[in-house]
Amino acid sequence: MQTRSAATGLALTLFATVALAQPAPRNAVGKPDLSGVWSNVSLTKLERPSAFKGPTLTEAEAKRIAAADPLKAAAAADSKPSDPNAGAPPPTDGAIGSAHSAVFLDAGDSFAKVKGEYRTSWIVEPADGRMPMTDLARRRAREAAAMSNRMDPTGPEELAPNDRCLIGSRGSGGPGMLNNIYNSNYRFLLTPDAFVVIVEMGFGVRTIPILKDKAAAQAAHGPAALHPWMGDATAWWEGDVLVIETINVNPVQGRFGPIFLSEKARVTERLTRASAKEIAYEFQVEDPVHYTQPWRAEMTLTALDGDIYEYACHEGNYAMTGILGGARAKEAQPGSAP
Repeated sequence: MQTRSAATGLALTLFATVALAQPAPRNAVGKPDLSGVWSNVSLTKLERPSAFKGPTLTEAEAKRIAAADPLKAAAAADSKPSDPNAGAPPPTDGAIGSAHSAVFLDAGDSFAKVKGEYRTSWIVEPADGRMPMTDLARRRAREAAAMSNRMDPTGPEELAPNDRCLIGSRGSGGPGMLNNIYNSNYRFLLTPDAFVVIVEMGFGVRTIPILKDKAAAQAAHGPAALHPWMGDATAWWEGDVLVIETINVNPVQGRFGPIFLSEKARVTERLTRASAKEIAYEFQVEDPVHYTQPWRAEMTLTALDGDIYEYACHEGNYAMTGILGGARAKEAQPGSAP
């Protein structure tokens, strides 16, 4: 029995080794197949919180901190049946409350594992895990926060672009593609001459032509006068790595962030099929207007079964109507400023 058990254990070990060593799948033209549904849902975020002193966590630290995540407690509280006899909630004196119940949030329940390490931020350069912002970028960050909380706009153009359903919130669509508080999923479609990204949050679509090399891809960028949402992107292969270069991001998106981008910005994304279940994703941001140096982030995209579905942002959404109507009603009150 001991001999048989030892042989069985050896066979399982060899099988696992072979499975791990299997190359990533390739498509009909021999390139690593990036097609499928992928997710970057995680407790890891773009910048490193001040509570973390280094770029990585041990497995025990990652599990302990994840277990104490306050969103879990909020979701558990919100999932309890409400009291039909409780009456109206107390006045908030103009304070802005939560946009929706925490039970709908899906921000992940673990920290991301990148290159075998639990990461405290996507940013790896600079070493502090923070965007190396200029004074202008810091001002833009304050302005973006104020725009997100705007309750007295004169028109819809003064509201945040994601509130206007123009782009997904929190940098979901890219460039670089960031995880959100829910809907942190993407569908990729790779063809011989294009790479298509369907973003679940906001349901934006990036259709990126693939050229023969870097020079051809850079020459294929459109004129600077065109600045689409999520930017002007072209791509090329460097061996088994798909490289995407994006310039000319729409100025409204570039000023709103969370990755602030000017007309001088260039974002370079790199996708490598690491295994049957993972894509290694990294991006570098160069923008002398908003950052004191180029900075770089690393991420793991994990394969999902199933599909993503349309995020119909405006369907049944009365937020903008309510905000604009409330602002006009406030202006009509006696004593309001003209």
